[in-house]
Amino acid sequence: MVKKQSINIIQLVNQVGCFDLQFRKDIKYNRPNSPTYYRWKAQFVIAESPQKANLLKSVKNILKCGKIHIGKDQARYSVQNIDEIKKTIIPYFKGHQLSGIKQKDFELWAGAVEIIYKNKRKPLSSWEKTDFKQLMETQKSIKKYKEKPKQAKWILMAEELVKILKK
Repeated sequence: MVKKQSINIIQLVNQVGCFDLQFRKDIKYNRPNSPTYYRWKAQFVIAESPQKANLLKSVKNILKCGKIHIGKDQARYSVQNIDEIKKTIIPYFKGHQLSGIKQKDFELWAGAVEIIYKNKRKPLSSWEKTDFKQLMETQKSIKKYKEKPKQAKWILMAEELVKILKK
């Protein structure tokens, strides 16, 4: 379980945290013919300046999951493993209320994580059409809670894929 906090994770996440939902395209270059795969991905991120890397290390020590990457311009704590997100990140933020739009962003994202978790290790072609559509709607809804929303790169491919799903 999560140990007692020495830093205010909620305040930090309200300021510089991100609940990210993406429809991704991955190409396996190391395989014959470099096959292309599409998938839904959720991640939790806190980005700071490299000078604040120790703060992110404290967060990682408290939550006991995720990874830290330190670059020239940014230190980044991220949790991308769907099991860690489901079993650690979501319960943490359900037990520690965020404020304002960050809470609404989290709630939408947590719902998307439930769908991704339910369908983990399943090919997209075997997903229920309603799950796939719900993730597309959630991704659109989440945009209004983002400070700098990015255009979803592969959303047109997601729209095409949902058309061929059977259920």
